[in-house]
Amino acid sequence: VLKHYNATPIEDTRHPVYRITQRLTQKVGLPMPKVYLIPDHTPNAFATGRDHEHAAVAVTMGLYEMLNEKELEGVIAHELSHIKHYDILIGTIAAVFAGAIAMIANMMQFGAMFGGNNKQGFNPIMMIAMAILLPLAASIIQMTVSRSREFIADEGAARMTENPAGLQSALAKLENYARSGHEIHNATEQTAHMFIINPFSGLKTTLGSLFRTHPTTQDRIARLEELKKESK
Repeated sequence: VLKHYNATPIEDTRHPVYRITQRLTQKVGLPMPKVYLIPDHTPNAFATGRDHEHAAVAVTMGLYEMLNEKELEGVIAHELSHIKHYDILIGTIAAVFAGAIAMIANMMQFGAMFGGNNKQGFNPIMMIAMAILLPLAASIIQMTVSRSREFIADEGAARMTENPAGLQSALAKLENYARSGHEIHNATEQTAHMFIINPFSGLKTTLGSLFRTHPTTQDRIARLEELKKESK
């Protein structure tokens, strides 16, 4: 994924992205992940890696250019929260299960068309119906898992920085930019769930909220507002 987006490692320890990441990891006791910069002026960020020792945080040049330090801290804390809670691994497992269910559904579809026999209790109509519904249900489950992990990462970031307002402001800026129709170069549907804001959120969709990889930004900001009230 890092290669796909032409990410380059940030090795200068004085760079604000590196410095903020180092400070936050030391605060919560996480190993320092590799930090990358993506040469794209669309503001966004993601984390990757299967565990704490094999993790990376990547931010776009646009994110670094647009956000102030408190907002940048909120975004980086969000990505570190994903790493802390093994969300990349959880998302991968969910995707594998969804893929396995889709394969089973395809086998059922071919079985209904070319095999079986009614005397053995075989129901081709039911098989075809299941072949359609199973992948649909798997996708809904996968998207639900993805949305729930975003809420958890937002909360983790707010507690990590002790400043929910920074992430709130960052999310509002990123959503407004995405709504203007700008997309990250080479963005793919397969990696959209990894970003803090879905890079395709500016596109119109008729599928409703079931297939959203992220909660609405409005809901995320509202949840963070509740955390601000709790801390008072």
